[in-house]
Amino acid sequence: MFDWKWNLSEIVQDKPVTVFSTFSCGGGSSMGYKRAGFGVIGNVEIDPQMNALYKQNLHPRFSFEMDLREFNAIPDEQLPPELFDLDILDGSPPCSTFSMAGQREKNWGKAKQFREGQKLQTLDDLFFVYLETVAKLRPRICVAENVSGLVKGNARGYVNEIAKRFRSLGYDVQLFRLNAAHMNVPQARERVFFVANRCKFPKLTLEFHEALIPFGDVRSSHGIPLRPGVHSELLRQRLPTDKSIGDISLRVRGKYVSYNERIFQDHLVPDVITAGGSYYRGFDAQRLSDEDFINCATFPQDYDFSPARVHYVTGMSVPPNMMANIASEIWRQWLRGEANG
Repeated sequence: MFDWKWNLSEIVQDKPVTVFSTFSCGGGSSMGYKRAGFGVIGNVEIDPQMNALYKQNLHPRFSFEMDLREFNAIPDEQLPPELFDLDILDGSPPCSTFSMAGQREKNWGKAKQFREGQKLQTLDDLFFVYLETVAKLRPRICVAENVSGLVKGNARGYVNEIAKRFRSLGYDVQLFRLNAAHMNVPQARERVFFVANRCKFPKLTLEFHEALIPFGDVRSSHGIPLRPGVHSELLRQRLPTDKSIGDISLRVRGKYVSYNERIFQDHLVPDVITAGGSYYRGFDAQRLSDEDFINCATFPQDYDFSPARVHYVTGMSVPPNMMANIASEIWRQWLRGEANG
């Protein structure tokens, strides 16, 4: 199992790199930068509960609990000067409207709450709000993450507009489609990353070939027992080849049910974990435990999730190991030479 601690580990800044995180959620990306030895000095997060989690776990010097649009409207002279001397501006604009699940195009341009407790906002233009933050703060490097659906179908037009805006701001931009399963993460989480710079660095290469980690290597000894019902009955008839409740239902009942009810088999890499849906253990036909979610997301064992749900936070977050791999390559290929020069 992954057994790293947050407060008791060797997580210290040993590289002269400063990061500011937008759409920071519970801090998955920020913990990845910190694991790479970078300094994360602050964040912007609209969700009060997520921002409270971020602050109690990462202790940022500068934290802004607000819509990023509100942050962008703050006069420059009222912001800390450190924010105008950033090495990296990080961002993971909420991306549910670009997911391949459901009728995604019908939701484009509509205001909605991303979750209870948040303000009403449109989600599909938040990447461009992030780009306004780029224009305001002028970081040396930008790293922005989104779902792989952004490069599929009609959403590809957004990619072109995003790249065009980066270039208009004086940044060279590259787009990478990466799978966390090859980055020391026991989860087949595919995401796209825009990495841009205004320093005329050479092209960045991001290729990761870490050994795949099956669920059996990281799961806890006990899951959460199911109550008697349709799902528990179906799971009693599971086979090692079943990857979802739907697979069992199709075989046993002749009909497929629910896309988001996955079964994690010990010999396979777990599928992507989202903030919703249900996840079961093929080993004992139980629900995933909190420890299972933490391990599959490569969160630290001592991360304080209270009062949020572990499933929600880990499903919403970039796995720290995924971002640590990207950050380490940015250091190795771009920033280390400057620091040593």
